[in-house]
Amino acid sequence: MQREMPSAERSRLSDSLLAMACCLLHLVFAHNCLSEEPRFIDCSLLVAPEYPATWPSAPCPRFQIVHERTIGPNSPYNIDVLLIDGNTGTQLDVPPHSVARPELNRPKSGALGLAYTDKIEAWQFGGEACVVDVRDLLDQAPKGVSPLVRREHVERFEEQYRQLQFGDVVLFRSDYSDKYYRPFPEGRRYLADVLDRKSPGYPDPDPDCMEFLATRGVMTLGTDSASMGPLPDLAEPTHYAGLKHGLIWTEGATNLGALPSIGSFYCLLGPKHEEGPYSEGRAFAIAGGDLPQRLIESCLQKRVVDLSPTLSPKLPITSPGRGTGNHRQVYLKIDFLYSPDLDMWHHTHLMDSMTGTHLVPPSFALPTEGEVPAYAPEVRGWLEEYEKAYGPRGTSDVTTEQVPLDWTCGRVRVIDVRSLIGSTSQKTWPASPEITPASIQAHEQANGKLKPGDIVLFHTGHLDQHLRPAADDSGVWSDPLQGKAEGWPAPGPDAIDYLKDSGIRCVATDAPDLGGVDPKRAIMTYWALGSHEMVGVEFLYNVGSIPSDRDAYFLFAAVKIRDCHGGPGRAIVLY
Repeated sequence: MQREMPSAERSRLSDSLLAMACCLLHLVFAHNCLSEEPRFIDCSLLVAPEYPATWPSAPCPRFQIVHERTIGPNSPYNIDVLLIDGNTGTQLDVPPHSVARPELNRPKSGALGLAYTDKIEAWQFGGEACVVDVRDLLDQAPKGVSPLVRREHVERFEEQYRQLQFGDVVLFRSDYSDKYYRPFPEGRRYLADVLDRKSPGYPDPDPDCMEFLATRGVMTLGTDSASMGPLPDLAEPTHYAGLKHGLIWTEGATNLGALPSIGSFYCLLGPKHEEGPYSEGRAFAIAGGDLPQRLIESCLQKRVVDLSPTLSPKLPITSPGRGTGNHRQVYLKIDFLYSPDLDMWHHTHLMDSMTGTHLVPPSFALPTEGEVPAYAPEVRGWLEEYEKAYGPRGTSDVTTEQVPLDWTCGRVRVIDVRSLIGSTSQKTWPASPEITPASIQAHEQANGKLKPGDIVLFHTGHLDQHLRPAADDSGVWSDPLQGKAEGWPAPGPDAIDYLKDSGIRCVATDAPDLGGVDPKRAIMTYWALGSHEMVGVEFLYNVGSIPSDRDAYFLFAAVKIRDCHGGPGRAIVLY
């Protein structure tokens, strides 16, 4: 006769089998994650004049893009000018948005009142995305009033997943921007109708929720609402409750539903404005494979190198051009609203789209398909020479917002070309030492072959040496362009061809640009980049701080501006 197993024993066996099954499922899940290719998830709103990208109340300026020059007799390039406020599209808030400077000795004064966008440590921009689902709050409030995200919503997340901690990026997902960020007139529902009390407000945390997150050690947040400030009267209290603890956050995120609840890497990168209390930015996440955890760990351990110079009217961060009348729009800070509590002017910027660290998309130097540019005679001659040597110059309509995020992020390969400095004869100036395939091959012989997807970064040292305020600023652009000094090392079209054959999509430099000071070689380099569907990242510095003995990962993203032929952004390296 078979003995019946006691109920307690059956229970222990059941629990043991359940634990083994969970362990097995976890191992299978982990294996699948590690073997999965990483995927990039864009969490940024499109910035364009017909979208509700800016705060609609007077006197806040509206976003504008001006196509100042197009490819033709006056320019072989498409050149844009931007009027862009830090509160545009997907954006970054830092403590001085609500914390007053310490010397003011006001109730809200503190050291964090000096933690502007050019001072915040870059490790704080990223971390593990923890997506707190608050979709049940969407539209659940009277007109003009925000439904409040409370600490209970965060605790609900913690009960389901794990306790929040330092290094997490807490993202409040309501799907508000997904639903309401639309071209006008529908786009009024995103913000204007809320302010006019015609529609319910966007969900946002209350001050107590902010205080609770601070106790968990969280330093970075995000919301897919138009602001982190609940309407009608908790916007400033909520901002201050978080910012006084040194928190920073994303406003105007989107597509948070594409992220797993935990486990992906999230970051927001934006231009590094001098004394900026906020900044336009580009938010994205990486999910799948082992890459997210590597990047999360780098941010957690603060292993980061910031490669972007500060944007300031005092610095030579835009090209003066070759010859009179060919300068780009200088970077201007324009005050429009005074905040007496902070003794601070809110401001916007008028700037060339290639100010400071920026993207070079294929359409910068290429016409669209079917377009036959009326080049100047000299440029027509250069084109004939180029096509004879390298084949047909291509066409492209790929502007900044169309460039995939994974084109400008990847393992960085720093190629030191400083040995080329001084290799030109003064009688040939203006001239730049040319980076050739031989320069790249020498690096490969010492460090291994380039791999598809690597970000090739040419280390010239030019900006580290010459980036200075006026009147000591001529070494960056003016002297090399005028033939008073040697130009910075720059790749020629042969080097671009070689990199394309190696599977490289993105070429970067710590020089002012990838073209160099000779206009003929410059346009040929940009024709080669565009024709091969490659992109550039220009105007980096501090490249020498990237550890040569560590597996370093380059992250760059330009602000998602529609029809832009440049694109300001921020570049960092995690290692």
